Amino acid sequence: MLFAVICNDKPGHLDLRMATRPPHVDWLNGLNAAGVLKIGGPFLDGDGKPCGSMLILKAETLEAAKAIAAEDPYAKAGLFATVEIRPYNWVFNNPEG
Repeated sequence: MLFAVICNDKPGHLDLRMATRPPHVDWLNGLNAAGVLKIGGPFLDGDGKPCGSMLILKAETLEAAKAIAAEDPYAKAGLFATVEIRPYNWVFNNPEG
């Protein structure tokens, strides 16, 4: 099953995001290699700067998706003001569909 992980950064935390980016990208690369990460990237603010994240993850259950998301170095660093995880049905342009 797929899950959308929608994260909003705490205001004024761009420096923390940039400092934590290398381990975050390493973590995403590991998920990608394992076939868990389907889509990933940042949300952008009005100035084009990252202000949140969206991931589409493959997991067996909502609890499993939550456990995966909790391992994100951004989450561990306290970057996010909010995290929402919801089941997702990839209907259009799904290369596996």
